[in-house]
Amino acid sequence: MEVQTVVLIVGAGPAGLATAACLTQHSIPYVIVERKDCSASLWRNRAYDRLKLHLAKEFCELPHMPYPVDAPTYIPKNQFVKYLDNYIECFDIRPKYQTTIESCSYDECRKCWLSMARETTPSMVVRYTSRFLVVASGENSAQNIPIIPGLHDFIGETVHSSGYKSGAAYSGKNVLVVGCGNSGMEIAYDLASHGANTSIVIRSPVHVATKEIVRLGMTLVQHIPVNIVDYLLVKLSNFVFGDLSKHGIVRPKIGPLLLKEKSGRSAVIDVGTISLIKNGTIKVLGDISKVKGNIVEFEGKMEISFDAIVFATGYKSTANMWLKNGESMLNNDGLPKQEFPNHWKGANGLYCAGLAKRGLMGIAMDARNITNDILSSYHA
Repeated sequence: MEVQTVVLIVGAGPAGLATAACLTQHSIPYVIVERKDCSASLWRNRAYDRLKLHLAKEFCELPHMPYPVDAPTYIPKNQFVKYLDNYIECFDIRPKYQTTIESCSYDECRKCWLSMARETTPSMVVRYTSRFLVVASGENSAQNIPIIPGLHDFIGETVHSSGYKSGAAYSGKNVLVVGCGNSGMEIAYDLASHGANTSIVIRSPVHVATKEIVRLGMTLVQHIPVNIVDYLLVKLSNFVFGDLSKHGIVRPKIGPLLLKEKSGRSAVIDVGTISLIKNGTIKVLGDISKVKGNIVEFEGKMEISFDAIVFATGYKSTANMWLKNGESMLNNDGLPKQEFPNHWKGANGLYCAGLAKRGLMGIAMDARNITNDILSSYHA
C-alpha cells in the first residue's frame, strides 16, 4: 500500500501534535504516525504519579491553544494529558497509531522522502511518499541506563524512571536513585516520603532553585540580559538553600539559564528534597564503581547494600535507527547538530521538532518555525 502526502510527521507526542496543529492552521496536508497505541505515551504511561510540569503554565502551552483560565499555575500530569486530548480534538488530529517507521530515505530523483512503515493492526506494510519529513519521535524514545560493572548480576530490583510510579511499594526498603535531574530528585523525595531508606547519586554539578525563582528568571530574561538574570537567580537560590556543597551538591560555574541555553541541562526545581538531604533523611553518594550481588561499591571503596536501584538517567533518541540521509540535521546520537535556535532544519525538506532539550516552549517554537518554512516553499 502506498500513501502520498505533503508532510509526514513521525511521532504523536507533544512535538508531533504541535506541528500537526500548526500545519492544520495553514491547510497543509499531512499524515502523523505513532508507534505506540496512543498519543503522548510518555506522559500517559511512563510518568510517575506525583509529576507536575516543572515550569509555569505560560511556558508550557502548545501553539494556538492556551490552558483554561482556571488551570493551576503548575499543571499536574493528568491535567496535561487532558489538555493534549482537547488539543487533538480541537485541531482534528488523527494519528495513525501502532505504525512504526522502519526506514526512511530521501529519493534524489523524485525529490521526496520515502518511508516504509509497518502497521500492527491490521498487520501490513505502508509506503509513505512525502515532500517534507518531520522527526518528532522525541528525545525520550529509549531508556538510557549507564553501563556499570556487575549491574546485570544485581539481585535486587532495577527500574528506570519511566517504569517508576510511586514510592509506596518501597516502604522500609533501601533504595538508591541514580541521577540528580528533576526526575531523580523528585523520585528520591517520593521514596523518602513513603518510608524508603533513600540514597541518591549526585555526580555532576547542578543548580537547585525553587519554582518561583525559575519562573521569575524566565520572565525577566525576556527583557534583561541572561547573565544579569543568572546572577540574580544564583543569589536568590543561595539565600533560600544556603551552601549546599557541604551536602554533596555543587553549583555549575555557568548560570542556570545560560547552562540551559548552551547544553539543554535544566536547573533542579526543588520539591522538598533539599530539606530531606540536609536533615540526613536522604543520603548523597558519589559515583558508582561496581555492583556485587546486592552490594553497590562507590568511589572511595564504600559499600552499601540496596534492595532496589532507580535509574533516573534520562533517555536517548532512536531517530538514527530508521532515518537514513539525516546527517544534514542529526548527529550520531540522533540529536540536532546545530545549536538552538538553528537546530530544527536539515536538507531536502527534513525537520525535527522537540529534539533541542527546550521543553514544551521549545516544542512550540519548533512547530511554528517548521510550519512557516514549509509554507514558504509549499506554495512556491
